[in-house]
Amino acid sequence: MEYYCAYQERCYKEVEEKLYSYAITVSEKEAILTYLIEQNFINEERFTQSFVRGKHNYKLWGKNRIINELKFRNISSRIIEIALKELPETTYLSNFHALAEKNWENSSEKKGPKKSKKFVDFLLRKGYETHLIFEKLKELENNQ
Repeated sequence: MEYYCAYQERCYKEVEEKLYSYAITVSEKEAILTYLIEQNFINEERFTQSFVRGKHNYKLWGKNRIINELKFRNISSRIIEIALKELPETTYLSNFHALAEKNWENSSEKKGPKKSKKFVDFLLRKGYETHLIFEKLKELENNQ
């Protein structure tokens, strides 16, 4: 389990699920989890910071999707807030604008409600805030 945690940042829930796949007793699982936490193999704050950086920089996810994925992993709201503060606003916005413009240009739809809907749906799935999406939509529609 040390190797499993050292290979890639893991949260408590992921390690717990992995341990349940092995045929060991509950007390052994608890002992292993306690050991991993004490030896700093499992660190929720470190995991959350790495998750936020990775998902935004490489998958270009927005804050809403990142928050939902972290909540699914039982990460506390306080830790999520701290990790999101480390994401520079300028980087976040520049990634959003680049992604939005690329999606708008690469859309096969003609100008109109169908293109706008696909554009909005794509960015909502990526987890961006609605006010950002609709401001960008107005800007792109006015530039055509």
